[in-house]
Amino acid sequence: MSRIIFINRYFFPDHSATSQILSDLAFRLGAGGRDVHVITSRQIYDDPTVLLPKTESIRGISVHRVRTTNFGRGRLIKRAFDYLTFYLSAARCLMAMAKAGDVIVAKTDPPLLSVLAFPIAYWHSARLVNWLQDLYPEVAVALGIPLISQLAGPIARLRDISLRRAACNVAISASMADRLRKLGVSSNRVAVIHNWSDDRAIFPVNAADNPLRTKWGLKGKFVVGYSGNLGRAHEFDTILAAANNLRAHPDVAFVVIGGGKQFELLAARVRDVCLSDAFRFLPYQPREQLRYSLTLPDVHWISMRPEVEGTIFPSKFFGVAAAGRPIIALTARQAEMASLVREHACGCVVEPGDAEALTEVILRLARDPQECEELGRQARAMLEAKFTRDASMQLWQDLLGPLLGQKLATDAGV
Repeated sequence: MSRIIFINRYFFPDHSATSQILSDLAFRLGAGGRDVHVITSRQIYDDPTVLLPKTESIRGISVHRVRTTNFGRGRLIKRAFDYLTFYLSAARCLMAMAKAGDVIVAKTDPPLLSVLAFPIAYWHSARLVNWLQDLYPEVAVALGIPLISQLAGPIARLRDISLRRAACNVAISASMADRLRKLGVSSNRVAVIHNWSDDRAIFPVNAADNPLRTKWGLKGKFVVGYSGNLGRAHEFDTILAAANNLRAHPDVAFVVIGGGKQFELLAARVRDVCLSDAFRFLPYQPREQLRYSLTLPDVHWISMRPEVEGTIFPSKFFGVAAAGRPIIALTARQAEMASLVREHACGCVVEPGDAEALTEVILRLARDPQECEELGRQARAMLEAKFTRDASMQLWQDLLGPLLGQKLATDAGV
């Protein structure tokens, strides 16, 4: 029987977004009788000191954890060593494992795994599916990340070959799919399958029934929340300026749950400008607690820098929608996330830098709980109509089924 081999740096029990999504899909496919393998690291996303077992079977999934350095996510040069050692170890493992007829699904942590996976898939007459959570080097160029930006040309040419010759490239947004087609990837090798949240476990919970309101000292507050990674693609200056404008409104509280480089910078800036009374910073919450941590805020802000539009799409969007909370899309008005918020009337769109508009939105929603509740209902309705976990999983099953029974073309898809 042909196998499915996933490659990603993190897998269960890690709780990062891409790990959870991959784990969900792997377990669903395994439960359906597929022979599923995962090549991953021995690390946990936010704790590089953890060392998971080299091999194990989890709910019928064969997990192969390869050796890497474990410097963590602090400095770019240290992260680069973690990436490099994962590339080398994962390539060695995949080369030893792959065989004709297998479907290799390469994610994008670390970036550009398709460049590693394509020649191995070709050598073994396996089929490659690229599951693109982001587009590198475009993200690096947009954010001005050194070295990668300088080498963007040759990196992109290698990457484009691996995309054009793959059996399929799964984009997580329509705007990303458009970018792929502009890169010369044939439309019949591009599919759009959005990420998801656990929309059965995460559902609207009233503030009065949420134990975290009491535990974190937020009873009686209007809570503006952020949940997940706050990285280089996400700006926070606008929310910080709005919080400064709201100093005279102690009933408005800001809760930031998660991690990432910008998470630490925002916490430092909050201390610098003496806004600590208005903010709470909490670590990532266990998956079983997401029902409460995501429904704790009355409204969530999700930021995305306009220059990275089409290269990423924030997975937290689906968790917030599952929780039935309004979304403040802090991004360009033409961005896909902004369009979805407008189309489904499930929040508000604010351009980055427009702190006055953001202040007005927060005050309006704080003063009108009925509007806030209705926007939240619309968010949940949008998710149930278009973005459920079951719907995305079915699209994956529909995609992989024919590939598992399809022989590799002699031209490798050229």
